[in-house]
Formats: sequence, C-alpha cells, structure tokens
Amino acid sequence: MKVLKLSAQGLPQSWISLEEAVMYYAAEEVRWEAGQEVAVFHGGHNAITGDQSIIRVNSIIGTRGVPKINPFDTRPGLTNGKLFIRDRNICAYCGNHFHETELTREHIVPFAQKGVDTWMNVVTSCRACNHRKSHRTPEQAGMPLLYAPYVPSLWEDFILRNRRILVDQMAFLMAHVPRSSRLMS
Repeated sequence: MKVLKLSAQGLPQSWISLEEAVMYYAAEEVRWEAGQEVAVFHGGHNAITGDQSIIRVNSIIGTRGVPKINPFDTRPGLTNGKLFIRDRNICAYCGNHFHETELTREHIVPFAQKGVDTWMNVVTSCRACNHRKSHRTPEQAGMPLLYAPYVPSLWEDFILRNRRILVDQMAFLMAHVPRSSRLMS
C-alpha cells in the first residue's frame, strides 16, 4: 500500500511507503491530510507520563516545503504499462481491446523513418496490427489511427504509475484530470 504525498499546495509529489509516511508525521512535516486512515503505528512509552506514542497515517498527506515537481515542467516517463493504460488497452488500428500481454508499443513514425520514442509518437497496438503496419507510417500502410496520442498530465501520470490506488486516492487524483483524458471514460 502506498500513501499519496502532496505538496502543501496539493500538487502530487510521489507515492511513498507507510514507513516513509510515518517519518513525515514524526518529523511534524504533515501539514494536512485527506482520505481515510490506512494504518496505525504504536511507538514507545513516555518515561514521564507513561503515554504511548501513536501515529495514524492517512492515505493522502500534504507536506511542508516547496514542491519538488513543477506541474508545467513535467514530462512523465514513457513505459509500456503506462502507455497501455493511457490507451485503455485498445489497439489504435483495429480498435479491439486486448490483455496487456498481447499489446505492443507502436511508433506512428517508425525508427526506420527517423521517428522518436515519445508520448506523441506512440500508441498501443495489437501484435497483428503492429506486424501488418511494419516500418511504415499509418498513411503508407493504409491503417489510419482510431485515436490520437497525447502526453499525460501530472495527475494522470500519478494514476498511470500505481496499480494499487485506493478509492479515496483515485477520487482525489481524478478530480484534477483533464476532462479530455481517456482515463475519464
């Protein structure tokens, strides 16, 4: 289970472990919290009062300090897993839905024609369509794209990079995803 760490202003910073979250709480760097309580940690007893220290961890925390991520300067890393989720496991050429093991990263302008490996030049393709298109552009192969590629926003990237997102974390992130995102459908 991961905790969604945000800046004090509410911008996503990273997915952190429960143990990392406890360190933020113990250092009194948690400025605010949202979501549900996901864990309770019991520490030692105070020698004077006898009270036991308890840290309750929420699924979303806002921490002190200046954000390390500027949402306007970020370019999410491109991985097959994130690409397939962005494209909803749908082949850009035949329009069929596939399991991720049956999909490939398809370069719209192939490397053989000086294409690059960027979000705007890749789509999800089934193996059969990828093989059929080969080292041609969609126009050269007579295989028009059924949807256009796009670069995911910072909020989408945080959804794409974590497979186990809690309901409250997903609701928080989805509230900031652009309406035009494929993740909205």
